Amino acid sequence: MPTLVRPPLKEARSRIFDSARWEPYRPRPDDIIIGTYSKCGTTWMQRIVGMLIFRDTEPRPVSSISHWPDARFTLPLETMWALAEAQTRRRFFKSHLPLDLLPLYEGVKYIHVGRDGRDAALSLHNHIANFTSAAFAERDEISLHDPKYGDRYPRAADDPAVFFHNWLEGDHAGNAPDMSFFQVERSYWHERCRENVLLVHYNDLKVDRSTEMKRIAAFLGIEISQALWPNLVEAAGFDAMKRASETIVSFAQDSLHGGSAQFLNKGTTGRWREIFSRADLAAYEARVRVEFTRSLARWVEHGRLVAGDPCAAPD
Repeated sequence: MPTLVRPPLKEARSRIFDSARWEPYRPRPDDIIIGTYSKCGTTWMQRIVGMLIFRDTEPRPVSSISHWPDARFTLPLETMWALAEAQTRRRFFKSHLPLDLLPLYEGVKYIHVGRDGRDAALSLHNHIANFTSAAFAERDEISLHDPKYGDRYPRAADDPAVFFHNWLEGDHAGNAPDMSFFQVERSYWHERCRENVLLVHYNDLKVDRSTEMKRIAAFLGIEISQALWPNLVEAAGFDAMKRASETIVSFAQDSLHGGSAQFLNKGTTGRWREIFSRADLAAYEARVRVEFTRSLARWVEHGRLVAGDPCAAPD
């Protein structure tokens, strides 16, 4: 049983996430937790980690091989943890919570994927705007029966620029303030120099996927044969994942218009430059100056290959 370094610093619940759902967690010494803000490369990292663990490129449904404890709309809590306990191979979990809402254990590996908030917000709009009626009904049911809310899950504005403005102003993606993009990034940055915490950036995965995957494999202590490595790198590419999306993100078939192909939408960066208003972009930059240190702001925008090693950053 890994040693508990610290328990969650607080509890928080939103319309879609609940940190209390981690309470039954019983860690194993080789567990992995992939923690990100929504639409920052979570599924990408799950695919990479899954291939490293299984040492092959076979597509597998991420929702079956990598459980998501904090989500309120997935499996019942008891069922999910029973399935996790029954897994005999190395486990890896998904979370969209800030690290300060998770228990921190010595030995458990935490991988965080960062992304420019403007890219994340645009991708999040595309995601929510394509929810099916069944997906909204599921979230409505949770929100209506939660005394904290008692109303329906908020619908996204059709215009992505309006959505971005609302995302900056407050909770317009079903999240609570304690789970904001800014809080998620701050929480992982604060623990960036722990030996069991690895920060990876979306931009770096796009620019040099092979190097980043080698960093991840080394961090997890997984050795991959030279003969297999090019196949893993190729299978982790966006086009390859898109071709296998009906298996990898099979859960999206019922929750999104366009199904799995819509879930893995574009995988690009910088499209926000053509969509968001100058005023809202200025407001985002002002928020970044308040919420982030200079080093964190540079890393969130650019990644390690431009900003340098996070652990070497002065602030």
